[in-house]
Amino acid sequence: MKKILAVLLTLAMVLGLAACGGSSAPAATEAPAATQAPAATEAAPAATEAPAATEAPAAAASADDIPDEMTSADGKYQVAFVTDVGQLKDKSFNQGTYDGVKLYAANAGKSYKYYQPAGGDQATDDDRYDAMKLAADNGAEVIVCAGFMQGTALAKAAAEFTDVKFVFIDGWALGMNNVAGICFREEQCGYLAGYAAVMDGYTKLGFCGGGGGTNAACDRYGYGFVQGADAAAAKLGVQVDMNYSWLYGSSFQASNDLQTMAAGWYTNGTEVIFACGGSMFQSIAAAASAEDCAVIGVDVDQSFDSPTVITSAMKGIGEAAQQALKAAETEDSWNAFIGDGSTSITLGAAEGAVGLPTATWSLEGWTVADYEAMLADIVAGTVVIDNADVPEPASTANVTMNIVK
Repeated sequence: MKKILAVLLTLAMVLGLAACGGSSAPAATEAPAATQAPAATEAAPAATEAPAATEAPAAAASADDIPDEMTSADGKYQVAFVTDVGQLKDKSFNQGTYDGVKLYAANAGKSYKYYQPAGGDQATDDDRYDAMKLAADNGAEVIVCAGFMQGTALAKAAAEFTDVKFVFIDGWALGMNNVAGICFREEQCGYLAGYAAVMDGYTKLGFCGGGGGTNAACDRYGYGFVQGADAAAAKLGVQVDMNYSWLYGSSFQASNDLQTMAAGWYTNGTEVIFACGGSMFQSIAAAASAEDCAVIGVDVDQSFDSPTVITSAMKGIGEAAQQALKAAETEDSWNAFIGDGSTSITLGAAEGAVGLPTATWSLEGWTVADYEAMLADIVAGTVVIDNADVPEPASTANVTMNIVK
């Protein structure tokens, strides 16, 4: 099973089609469930979406060929996706994960539906549970939940709907045999992005992270980014300055304040910013475009969304969702996939699950061959990257940190 997963994710890295955004943190730090909120609403189709299908979709090679909304013949939806905070079409974590869900459904001939918890960016644990309950009531056999904030609600829903299988993307093991917790080694692709930027000649870097510093996956992205920049700076004998902030990223949303901060960084000399947090990318890319500067994307290859993107730190979220859904087809394959449910499925370079996009490579100071050699060194353990969840990395010998609060 894991060999199949590795093949899928490696292929995605090569093609530059992988996906990310929300992320993972221990459930122990979650706040208690908020007061009861209105029931989750089923998302209405966007005005520009393709017409709704009337039956399970035909197999498709691209998620773009599959409508986000469909109407099943019997009113039941076998595969469900519960979004993280932010928009479904965030061109990052939510969209990348749902693309995997849609591709699985199309190729398996299953009906599917997505659910957005009520409350938007202020969604509570009750809102998330209500979305999962609605999906189960609508016939879901498997529910894919995106983002670490789903943890408390997912534990409640999985205990109640024991016949439903749950896939917790950017999550952790809950000790239940109907939950697959999948997380990633974000520090590895963050390292590669930081190394690539400095090798390409950038010495004035920025990092804007989502989750306000409480999101372990984004913490790992950022800490890896600093380590990679430090290693490349040491190799080249240069000094790097880095602005680093969680100030406007708690909701993973685009905002005028975030764009203003990014524009200020660019005006004052920052050359490239790692935009690590879903829809935050939109504000940072807008600022970069206005100032003729650069951006590093996250989770998916975001070069398709802005010419300012020089590379992206990617992880195979959509591919992991597809493989988990495939495993859920039989009890034997599911049990082989999750074991006893007590251990998270952790995916990194060794599984082909993290990396930089090579199909859209535009870096001139660091080649694809150099990148692939470093990726092999990470797999081999020759390059060691600290995976601590560090929200505010300290300055190093080659990187001077400016923590912006």
